[in-house]
Amino acid sequence: MSYLDKAKALEEYMVSLRRHFHQHPEKSMEERETTAFIMAQLNEIGIPHRKLSPSGVVAEIAGGRPGKTVALRADMDALTIQEETGLPFASEAEGLMHACGHDLHMAGLLGAAKLLWQERQNLGGNVRLIFQPGEEVGKGAKAVIEQGGMEGVDMVFGMHNMPSLPAGTVAGSVGPVFSAADYFKITIRGKAGHGATPEDAVDATVAASALVMNLQPLVSREISSLESLVITVGQLHSGTRFNIISGESVLEGTVRSFDPTIHDMVPVAMERVVEGIARAYRVEAKLEYDKVAKACVNEEGFTDLCLKSAGKVAQVAPEGRQMIAEDFSEYMQLCPGAFFLYGSGCEYPLHSDHFAGDEQALITACAMYAQVAVDALGQI
Repeated sequence: MSYLDKAKALEEYMVSLRRHFHQHPEKSMEERETTAFIMAQLNEIGIPHRKLSPSGVVAEIAGGRPGKTVALRADMDALTIQEETGLPFASEAEGLMHACGHDLHMAGLLGAAKLLWQERQNLGGNVRLIFQPGEEVGKGAKAVIEQGGMEGVDMVFGMHNMPSLPAGTVAGSVGPVFSAADYFKITIRGKAGHGATPEDAVDATVAASALVMNLQPLVSREISSLESLVITVGQLHSGTRFNIISGESVLEGTVRSFDPTIHDMVPVAMERVVEGIARAYRVEAKLEYDKVAKACVNEEGFTDLCLKSAGKVAQVAPEGRQMIAEDFSEYMQLCPGAFFLYGSGCEYPLHSDHFAGDEQALITACAMYAQVAVDALGQI
């Protein structure tokens, strides 16, 4: 049985939900009104659920017969971006926007919840619905797990919209699909001085510039060219005035990788480079390094099942690995899991202030969530 036609019948319902979520975005780990709205929707459907702290919802659809439990996850948080789409349902919150499409994710999962609740007597097992806070800051999945949201789960499935894919498509593959993501901060301290007398100062800006350039050979010269690694310095703050030699510089950035060996190697190698630059440029330098999220690695057996489910409700598109990170990987440490992409057909990328996904993507999301759950439980 395909859930595509059933999802189409819920299009108006899901569009209204999506537009509500889009108009009322909330910061990561502060999604209290979003949580209350989702709980109200679940109450209306009749699905038992509980609130997480400080935000988030876990719900359970018990099947008519005993069996395994499959979890479906959607994330809830918005980004600190000022929306520039001009949509009639644009964000009403200053400086906040659903620029990553989590509004689509929540509306799609609520649609699937409605379908699965109607079919509950035919299910041989249970469906756990996880509305997760704080994905953008890498804290939400851990909060769900700490509060028992994954207890008793045998399989877990999640999706993310992708604007480069047209609506009506689903993409997934076995193995690493989303990268690990790390955060680093490097603080350099030299000695401030007059721009006309550099011999009396120790230039933190020059040291920071050298550090930016010397981090890149970790990518090009210390790992195989067949492997993937990205090191990005996203911020460099240094100096207070045009004619003053800076006494302090601060760099912040991110590291992305798939291979666990490389993931462990980078902070050690980066510490070596930082210490070398500090000696060479006569500065003090401190590296702070945080492994925010592990790589998402799709388990073979469950992923194959999900690919078959995708073929029932959408066009299955070939899609390579993404250097985007997802804290969905935390769930994959606990049980077999799969993380897929579905098309949201937009000319603007994720995290753009002009991003607005095609609402036809809601049909695909709803149908895929429901199809995977039913196929995983082996019923209907």
